[in-house]
Parts: sequence; structure tokens; C-alpha cells
Amino acid sequence: MKIIHSDNAPAALGPYSQAYEANGFVFTAGELGIDPQTGKLPEGIAAQAEQACKNIEAILEASGLSMMNVIKTTCFLADMADFKVFNEIYGKHFVSKPARSCFAAKTLPGGGLCVIEAVAAR
Repeated sequence: MKIIHSDNAPAALGPYSQAYEANGFVFTAGELGIDPQTGKLPEGIAAQAEQACKNIEAILEASGLSMMNVIKTTCFLADMADFKVFNEIYGKHFVSKPARSCFAAKTLPGGGLCVIEAVAAR
């Protein structure tokens, strides 16, 4: 087992890792749409979803994998009214169509509008 870290994704906001690899699988933490350069969330669901996907991609690249290796995602939205826009952005990045669950969450850390976590297979 090993911890995965990328400087091209935001640092963890608490006592956890960006991702962990075990038995040929990489499990990412839930990624907000925080810009790793500024440490801030961009405005709007489209921009946050785009950045969250880029953060997942950066973490997977640090493990030697790509978005094509993702087999399962779990997504959280602060407002299900954002589902259509979120889905459009998500679909551009997760073209392999991994299994997915998507839930509304009452509030997300830092006032985020979406969070994505992924499981990828080696």
C-alpha cells in the first residue's frame, strides 16, 4: 500500500491523503473544484466540476494511471438543480463511463458545489 500525492492537485484539507493505492486499485479522496494554484474555488458549478475532474486526473497521473482506468466514481452535489451542467462536464472527462453514484449533500466543505471521488484499477 502507498500514499499517492500530486502537487498539481490541491493539498488535503485535513488529516487524509489525496489518494491511496492498494492491491492494484487507487482510491482518491473526494476532490472539490479547488484550483491548486490559488487554493480557491472558482465561481459556479461548471468551473468547479471542471476543476474537480482536473484534480482527479492529476492525482491519477501521479499514480501512473489515467481517467481511462477509473471504474467507479461517487459524486456529491450541493444542489441537484446543478445535475445537468455537472453531468455535461463530467461526461467530457470520464469518457470510459465508469459506474457512478451521485447524491445531493446538504453542505460540502468550503462551500463547494460538487465533490468527486474515484476508484481506478491498474
